[in-house]
Amino acid sequence: MTFTRARSIRAAGALVLLASLTAAGCSSDDAGAEEASGATSTAPAPEYDFSAVAPIVEAFVAENGLNGAGLVVVDEDEGIIDEQYFGEFDADRVSLVASASKMVTAGVLVRLADQGLLDLDEPIAGYVDWAEGANPEITVAQLLSGSSGLVGLLPNPGYGPYVCQFLPSVELEECAATAWTTTGDDADVVPPDTEFRYGGVQWQIAGAVAETVSGTPWSQLLEETYVEPCGVESLGYSNHWTVLGEGGFTYPAEFGGDTSLLPETENPHMEGGLYIDPVDYAELLLMQLRDGRCGDTQVLEPESVELMHADRVGETYGGATMTGTGYGLGWWVDRDGSNRISDAGAYGAVPWLDLDGGFGGYLVLEADARLGATLAAQLYEPVEAAITAAR
Repeated sequence: MTFTRARSIRAAGALVLLASLTAAGCSSDDAGAEEASGATSTAPAPEYDFSAVAPIVEAFVAENGLNGAGLVVVDEDEGIIDEQYFGEFDADRVSLVASASKMVTAGVLVRLADQGLLDLDEPIAGYVDWAEGANPEITVAQLLSGSSGLVGLLPNPGYGPYVCQFLPSVELEECAATAWTTTGDDADVVPPDTEFRYGGVQWQIAGAVAETVSGTPWSQLLEETYVEPCGVESLGYSNHWTVLGEGGFTYPAEFGGDTSLLPETENPHMEGGLYIDPVDYAELLLMQLRDGRCGDTQVLEPESVELMHADRVGETYGGATMTGTGYGLGWWVDRDGSNRISDAGAYGAVPWLDLDGGFGGYLVLEADARLGATLAAQLYEPVEAAITAAR
């Protein structure tokens, strides 16, 4: 097992405190007098003990013959509070994360709404020329919550009319326009906000809307939304599904973190094309916990982050996912009273947030969804127990 120093450190909190003291007119003489008197204005940093976690992960990796795992735990006040890496994993290992891309993609659309470039609840036909005519009622919020009525990813990922979503050789807006206007799906589409349908080309359409209304390619939108304010240099999107592996949902072992193997594309896969290292993904979780802030930058408005976390399918039309949970904008929303949200992927990556507790974690495997979900379920309680004990 390897431990690596976190990039997001508690010293950031000390800088904030120092700035606030300076703004309040606290002089060095005042600080010296306070030190001499033994008084302090800061509570000691919590001491976390995550020693119960490592044996669970080590045993799971060994029992299932995995190449390793990574786990990063975050706290909204303290930042990254624990990193543990096993086998081939370390803080800089870039992994394909499949559907753990969704909340990241949704954040880009939400930011554009914050900027006034679109309204999440207005039909997209009012924003993009290629959306005129067909599907006149569908909104971005419906696309991002699996509620558009278009055919989802399951049970047939290779659904013919939408196959362009997996082709790196086409262009994003071309794919979106093709899927939007095809008559090949007419018998399978249902009215929006009547049924939850997980994934599918609706995410490509959302990404194309983002490029169209902003006049900016997806790569630049990522730069502006995440890379520049959050420093997440490893983040990128590709469309690898027909190039690496066998085109299925088992991790392509030949990837090994080598991004040069990924195809160049103008059709990045919106719901499953993200690649990133563990610490950078943890930084994105911190942004979600910190009401849309990365460092000193307010990337997303607090109200918009809250909207992403809300159970839209339940609140809007009394719907539920195929597993019985709720769903927001890119987030699965538990309905068991835990106030936990997650965005698990087919390759075993499981990011989660405990919204009541103000903490979260990012588990990454290079395996499959079943193994990721099984290990994550074993980690929720010991992670929470370590954080609760330290507070």
